[in-house]
Amino acid sequence: MTQKFSSRGRHASQKPAFSEEKRATKTKFDKKVTSKRPSAFTEDRNSSSNRYDKKDSAKSTPFSKDNTTTSNKFVRKDSPKRPSFPDERNSSSNRYDKSEAPKRPFYSDNKKFTPNKFRRNTAPKAKPASEQSVDGIRLNRYISNSGICSRREADVYIKAGNVKINDKIVTEMGYKVQVTDVVKFDDAVINPETKRYLLLNKPKNYITTTDDERDRKTVMDLIANATKERLYPVGRLDRNTTGLLLFTNDGDMAKKLTHPKSNIKKLYHASLDKKLTLSHLQQIAADFVLDDKTVHVDEISYVANESKSEIGIEIHSGRNRIVRRIFEHFGYTVVKLDRVMIANLTKKNLPRGNYRMLTDQEVINLKML
Repeated sequence: MTQKFSSRGRHASQKPAFSEEKRATKTKFDKKVTSKRPSAFTEDRNSSSNRYDKKDSAKSTPFSKDNTTTSNKFVRKDSPKRPSFPDERNSSSNRYDKSEAPKRPFYSDNKKFTPNKFRRNTAPKAKPASEQSVDGIRLNRYISNSGICSRREADVYIKAGNVKINDKIVTEMGYKVQVTDVVKFDDAVINPETKRYLLLNKPKNYITTTDDERDRKTVMDLIANATKERLYPVGRLDRNTTGLLLFTNDGDMAKKLTHPKSNIKKLYHASLDKKLTLSHLQQIAADFVLDDKTVHVDEISYVANESKSEIGIEIHSGRNRIVRRIFEHFGYTVVKLDRVMIANLTKKNLPRGNYRMLTDQEVINLKML
């Protein structure tokens, strides 16, 4: 038989017994006792002595609708009548009336508000390139585009007589330079062309030259439509050598990349006619003499997961056909040669025979070499 226990562990039938003293204290707060005490909240609300009588309170509440009674001590006789909301919202004397409020401009969520005096009805149209070439370019802008100074400073130099056009000193501020004009600044010819940098993945059977007397295919044929500026190859690759070739019209950059002191590294992938022995690999890695000149190879190794005839070689020397001559010196013939990297530029996403312009960050990296 199961027994029922309360939350305090006692049996449900067992009730705590109160002593007589506790019962006496309990009767103090009994409802019957408290009902005999005078209170403002007694049930007998009809007595005239009750100051909270409903009949009286209807006349004396300060926030009632009828505030004309004089018995209410909380309401001043000379106080103006207070408007109530929303009953008196439509009255003409209400200072919160929406009809009298000033209208605010509407701002759409999709359209930006623009005052009419700042709004342009039509965008300015740029002149076609043909018209710009006919009109010419202002002399101060021509000098500024050359990278010498700003337009404001160019005006000072023009006024001082530092600029010559076709071997004549020009001090006119609004002079416009034509395409056929030769502009000199301090007796040095200046060129306002934008500097361009192009990377080509050269295919086989193309000669690295700007012009060929025997009308053979040149690398200039591959980049003929790349840009309106005339670009020149930086360094050279043999006719049968493929890989990366850099073009630019920046003479200072081209000189820097081809100078031996710059130590611009180039990485080649060479395929030999036979396997390269380990002893020859170690001899090439060490400095050796070739045609009375010491050859220094930065790094050489076998290509991973390929035959030992596939060699990777990194070198910064710019001597003619240097890679082929190194292997020929040890009795090997280079069957295929591909330049896979130059100055940290790689062939990534650049198929054979295609080209791309260098990014701004790549140009900055070249200038920091």
